[in-house]
Amino acid sequence: MDRKTEQEQEKQKMDVDKPHRKQEVKSEDKIITLCQAEYEQLRQEAEKSKEYWDRLLRLQADFENIRKRLEREKQEFVRFANEGIVVDLLNVVDDLERTVELAQEKHEDFSAFLKGVEMILAHLYDLLKKQGLSPIEAKGKVFDPCLHEALLKVDTNDYPENTVVEELQKGYLLNGRVIRTAKVKVAKKASR
Repeated sequence: MDRKTEQEQEKQKMDVDKPHRKQEVKSEDKIITLCQAEYEQLRQEAEKSKEYWDRLLRLQADFENIRKRLEREKQEFVRFANEGIVVDLLNVVDDLERTVELAQEKHEDFSAFLKGVEMILAHLYDLLKKQGLSPIEAKGKVFDPCLHEALLKVDTNDYPENTVVEELQKGYLLNGRVIRTAKVKVAKKASR
């Protein structure tokens, strides 16, 4: 019985040691037998995987190059975005320089001088209008803090309360967005 007990104990030891043996087998490289068709399929899939990986790397590089090019083009656009309006403004500057030269030559025809300045101003307004600039209508309108900036309140019974009485400085919209509010005087009821 001692011998049988020893064998059972030995068997139990081996059973306890089995998980360790399995781990040892797992850590070693296994030799797997595949049929030729399975091997060819795995090899083809590995080649495709390599092709896809190479393609992904090229696409990422292309994307990065495009991103850098677009950033350069954007910076270039910002630098020269106003080129068209500046060229148009140069014509106005030329007209003003000619007007100043005439004034310095002491021409006595004030009405012709005034007419020349008015023409230059009209040309400038036309140029700005083409760029999307429009004046804010203020006088006689109800005060709107989004469009008007009240500098003074005037006691009056001639206008309803909170009506713009006088425009001190024009306001402007650029393509519908306020770029400068109109500076105005606003009516308030006269105290009696």
